[in-house]
Amino acid sequence: MTIFSVRFLGTLFAAAGLAGCVTINIYFPEAAAERAADRIIEDVWQLKKGTGSEPAVKPAPAPAQ
Repeated sequence: MTIFSVRFLGTLFAAAGLAGCVTINIYFPEAAAERAADRIIEDVWQLKKGTGSEPAVKPAPAPAQ
């Protein structure tokens, strides 16, 4: 191997190593997640009580795009 190919491979591996360290952070709105969890819990409790198959809270409308 020539010095050029050693440098090239070294640079290539270094770039791949740096690219592997990239972190993507996704933030979910906490309030929306809590409301969704509360709805699910309410639905489960209603099904356990046998009050019917209708959910206690109607789903929120889809956001406008």
